Amino acid sequence: MELTHTRLLVDNYKECFLFYRDVLGFEVSWGDEETLYADFKFSGCTLGLFERKQMLEAIGAESVSYIHKSDRIALIFKVDTVEEKYKELKEKVEFITKPTAQEGWGIKVAHFRDPDGSLIEIYESIG
Repeated sequence: MELTHTRLLVDNYKECFLFYRDVLGFEVSWGDEETLYADFKFSGCTLGLFERKQMLEAIGAESVSYIHKSDRIALIFKVDTVEEKYKELKEKVEFITKPTAQEGWGIKVAHFRDPDGSLIEIYESIG
């Protein structure tokens, strides 16, 4: 697996976007203050900014209470194929989501947590 993103899950997306872009001067590689998701590119990694409510929708309504209490960051790993990595890991971790195509984003994803509860996403690019 290749760590490609650290994703900050935020409640006030526009204010945070403007902070990282205008105050800290980070270069935007995708998104704007209205998209509810943005990437700031750095050498070797991407800082993602995502509205927490949108992440909730991605991992499913059964996690509503949990995400609102704790998730502030997600680690994003690129894999060759989500299905293969899912099969490899499913006996070792409890997945929150099964491999799911997110056509609008051009990716397939699955989610799970580390032993301390940190949110982890594995993804592959599709079509």
